[in-house]
Amino acid sequence: MKKTNILLLLLLFLTPLCFSQEKLTDKELVNVIYAMGQMYPDGFTLDLNTMRQPTEGLIVSYKATQNSFDRKSLPAVIKHARAHNNLVGGWYNPEEDRYYFDSDRLFPEDSLAAAMVFARENGQHALYVASKGINIKTNYEQKDLRVILDCDMGSSTDDLFALMMLYRYMDMKRCNLIGVVVDRMGKANADLVDMMNNFYGYPDIPIGLETKGVETPHVFITYHNAPYARTTEAEPMFKRSVGDDGTYMEGYKLYRKLLAEQPDRSVTIASIGFVTSLARLLESGPDEFSPLNGVELVRAKVKEIYAMGGVFGEAVEPDYNFKAAIDFSLKFFELLPKEVDIVFSPGEVGDPLDYRPETVIADMNWTDTHPIKWIYQFLNCDTGQKMWDPQAVIQAVEGDDFYELSERGWVKLTPNGETLFTPDPKGNARYQRPGDAVWCDMVLKYIRLMAIQH
Repeated sequence: MKKTNILLLLLLFLTPLCFSQEKLTDKELVNVIYAMGQMYPDGFTLDLNTMRQPTEGLIVSYKATQNSFDRKSLPAVIKHARAHNNLVGGWYNPEEDRYYFDSDRLFPEDSLAAAMVFARENGQHALYVASKGINIKTNYEQKDLRVILDCDMGSSTDDLFALMMLYRYMDMKRCNLIGVVVDRMGKANADLVDMMNNFYGYPDIPIGLETKGVETPHVFITYHNAPYARTTEAEPMFKRSVGDDGTYMEGYKLYRKLLAEQPDRSVTIASIGFVTSLARLLESGPDEFSPLNGVELVRAKVKEIYAMGGVFGEAVEPDYNFKAAIDFSLKFFELLPKEVDIVFSPGEVGDPLDYRPETVIADMNWTDTHPIKWIYQFLNCDTGQKMWDPQAVIQAVEGDDFYELSERGWVKLTPNGETLFTPDPKGNARYQRPGDAVWCDMVLKYIRLMAIQH
């Protein structure tokens, strides 16, 4: 049937609803929904109460109607929808050349964790975010993912969003953040993580702090005072577990403690800052936590590292994170066991992901006391900051399917901070390639979806 004829059919049935309160009969609904399937091959959702497509919400299909793929199956789908949430949806599967119809449930867009649970219970591969027009994968493998985040908190705000993503993944039971190492020296930077841990409901996540790393590295945005913000009544604005007089374990020591406690080859490290603490870990000797030296401990316990950094392709130029801590970086590349996989996320992958300050504030308007929102309200964050760091975190949790990756090879770091890639099927290194405009739009919307959760 031609689309013009389908449109006329829809108008024939839907126009009277604008002038009366009468509902369509089941037979009429079958014709309308089947016609919508022809008009919307990419999918649609129809509210049977309003006869409109929802513009907001997380849409998940029920398992009971998932094998409905022709006109004959529509009465059962409609019956189920009317008995539950009055939502009917459909989508075309080009691999099977079938159009699937289903009864759907609508969740608020700030209830992603609950929608994920429902999707898994109903065996659904994805859920649909109506306001952003994107599908979110839900049928991921339920694995025991243990993550350590290594960050240079206190300068670029993308560290805040990377940490926020991990909390939201924790909410969805997709990973276990077993510790955070802050490789930018200064207690205030660790206090930032403590503030975030408490705000997002994970106050017991241990924090390590580098004390012998890079001296006075450049600070792009001076948000290290956020943990000490006060209300107009001079009360602390943000809760913390470690007080002003509290201390943090040395970064590499926390690494040793956490790794020694984990099963072999079970730990994923997301490194989104300098590699100072990682280098000191690799140089470390046996201690009270483990009889293994640092190289042996990493070889035994670490499965993979996702590192924000590197410059690949035709360009040969220094990487900021590696050059800023060049002595530590060279030691890290020298000592990292070749058995440990490492995936690099170059800056050009996150360059197009511009999460504008005004959008950040709007997305977090669900509360007056949000630490990231506070930083964006009271500091100038419009300094070219892009969503670089979250890319390492997202791949650590989502896996390789989210990104286009290079072939395997080896990466050598020069004394000038340049990353030289040599292809080799036996190599331990790969790197992310930049995505197209559609991919960048989808990833930024995904980060924003995480930001509105509460």
